[in-house]
Amino acid sequence: MAVSSTDLEKKDIKSLLIKQSIPSSVGILFMSVNILIDTIFVGQWIGSLAIAALSVVMPITFFISSLGMAIGVGGSSVLSRALGKGDKDKAVSAFAHQLMMTLLISSLFVVAGLLFSDEILYAFGAAGKITVPAKEFFFPIVIAVPFQALSMMGNNVIRAEDKSKHAMIAMIISTVANLVLDVLFIKVLNMGIMGAAIATGSSFVLSFLYILWFFIYRSELRIKWHHFVWDKKISWEIISMSFVTFARQGVISVLNVILNHTLFAQGGETAITIYGIVSRMLMFALFPVLGVTQGFLPIAGYNYGAGNTSRVKESVRLSILYAGGLAIFIFIIIMVLAKPIVAVFTTDPEVIKATPGALRWVFAASPIIAVQLVGAAYFQAAGKPVKALLLTLSKQGFFLIPLVLILPQFFGIFGVWVAFPIADVLSTIVTGIFLKKEMNTTLKD
Repeated sequence: MAVSSTDLEKKDIKSLLIKQSIPSSVGILFMSVNILIDTIFVGQWIGSLAIAALSVVMPITFFISSLGMAIGVGGSSVLSRALGKGDKDKAVSAFAHQLMMTLLISSLFVVAGLLFSDEILYAFGAAGKITVPAKEFFFPIVIAVPFQALSMMGNNVIRAEDKSKHAMIAMIISTVANLVLDVLFIKVLNMGIMGAAIATGSSFVLSFLYILWFFIYRSELRIKWHHFVWDKKISWEIISMSFVTFARQGVISVLNVILNHTLFAQGGETAITIYGIVSRMLMFALFPVLGVTQGFLPIAGYNYGAGNTSRVKESVRLSILYAGGLAIFIFIIIMVLAKPIVAVFTTDPEVIKATPGALRWVFAASPIIAVQLVGAAYFQAAGKPVKALLLTLSKQGFFLIPLVLILPQFFGIFGVWVAFPIADVLSTIVTGIFLKKEMNTTLKD
């Protein structure tokens, strides 16, 4: 039997967090495995240059599709708090507005992507030998991006309904489909990087179809025509909370532009390939930490809306504890197994030699990142967009981008890798200060 969203207010926080986090973690794991194995297939079957092309294109398409994720996260914060207050009509209206906004904005960005593809690819670092494979990969992917945006938006709404198992299934469908189609298009039909793009785009569509099925047959949210009447108050509330996630993804995209250009200047195509592997591991290895953070959001948002501050405080404490323990375990694995991990991606000796050191430095401060991730997520769940925005942008925007611009001038390519742990430490300190103040005021027992 389906679990009601009111369980977020009644059940034990520890069991709720586990119940929410495990499906979220599994879903992120499959999404990360999707990206990881896609990169392995491309590197082993096409070549290391193809990994560099993926490193250029994926941030572009992820930026567009992250609009859906931003609207999903921001709108779900509105939706969760509305459910916590017992205002189901507002929750349904918020969902309707999320649909309209995601469709409109993602479609506009796709048109822009198609019209200005050369300029966009160059801006994101498509230079030298990377340009041709990047173009081949870009077009099929960008056409399918609205389906990915809608899937990302829908996934967050599903979790806000406390149906995270279905969100997990949608991610699993996307992953399995992409991997099967990768083998078909790249290995069997020998379509190269174009085949990889078609496989990825098709997986977005299949994931969207499952989410569409969920909202038609399984969701508590029953949209009627009057919910599609534009409401300025609801739309602004969604935009203000969505802006946090979108700004973060926007800053990540700017960071990728700077990284690709800096890395190309320091080490050419090889340096971008190295970061392609490192960035895939960042997405993959931290999946359980991100899963706990996503599992935390609906619990904190619902109970904050219901005025249960003691439950919100407990959810913050347990989320940091669980996510921190997982982050320490991941850190140990990366430090010990960096070399064999890298060897899975490519046979290029130059890449295999240089990447393990970069990987270890990028993960050097990972044991402490739980405070930063959960702390920023709390302010988003609580409907405090300014603080959520500042803390979400702190790592990439306020610290990492300036460090990537400055340190390579003195330390070469090593300056790029060491910038990551320095940014992690600084952003964690800032978030910890904000979170401690919140615990002693708003969430004080």
